[in-house]
Amino acid sequence: MEHLMTTQFWIGLGTIIWVNIILSGDNAVVIALAARSLPPRQQKLAIFWGAAAAVVLRILLTIVAVKLLELPYLKLVGAAALLWIAVKLLVPEDDGDDKVQSSSHLIGAIKTILIADLIMSTDNVIAVAAAAKGSITLLVLGLIISIPLVVYGATMLMKLMERYPVIITLGAAILGWTAGEMAVTDPATVEWIKANAAWLDTYYVAPAVGAVLVVAVGKWLAGRKRPAPENEQQA
Repeated sequence: MEHLMTTQFWIGLGTIIWVNIILSGDNAVVIALAARSLPPRQQKLAIFWGAAAAVVLRILLTIVAVKLLELPYLKLVGAAALLWIAVKLLVPEDDGDDKVQSSSHLIGAIKTILIADLIMSTDNVIAVAAAAKGSITLLVLGLIISIPLVVYGATMLMKLMERYPVIITLGAAILGWTAGEMAVTDPATVEWIKANAAWLDTYYVAPAVGAVLVVAVGKWLAGRKRPAPENEQQA
C-alpha cells in the first residue's frame, strides 16, 4: 500500500478527484432527472442508493481498466482516447433532444440512475484509470470522495464551471498531461524511450506537450464552432 504521507500520493488523489468532478457533471444531471418524479423523501433515497451502486460499479470497472493498461500498447490507445476526451471538454456541445425518463417508483429510479451512469462513464473510467497510475488505493479513495461531491453538489459545481471556465480548461490540461505520461510509460515503448529519448519522460516533455496540445486544439475547435457575430453573418 502506498505511503499516505507522500506528496506524490496526495497529488495523485487530487488529480483523480478533480478529473472525475470535471467529467461527471452530466452524470449528476442524469441522476437528478431520473429521480424527479418521486416524492421528496424517495428522491433522496434514489439518489443515495443510485449513487452508491454507481460508485461500486465504477470502482470495479476502473480497476479492470487499470489492469488492462498494464498490457503492451493499451496505454498508447488510452493516451489517444484521453487526448480526445480532453479536447471534447473544451468544445461546446450541441443541445440534444434526448430526455432522461423519470420513474415514479424508487427501484425504477435507482435502475435508471445505474444504467445511465454506466453508459455515460466510459470517459471517466479511462481518465481515472490513467490518473491512478496503477494504484488501487488512489483509485478507490478518489472515486469514493469525488462521486458523492458530484452527486450532491452538482448544481453548485456546474454554476462554478459556467462562471469560471478556467476550471474546465485546467481539467482538460490535466487530462492532456496524464495522456502524455501514459504514452511514454507503455510497456511496449518504455525501454526504447529510456535508451533513445529519456528526455521525453525525465523532463516532463511528453506530459507538457500533451497538456499544451489539448488546450490549443480544444480552443481552436471551440473557436471554429462558435457562431459568428450577426454583423459578420450579414456581410
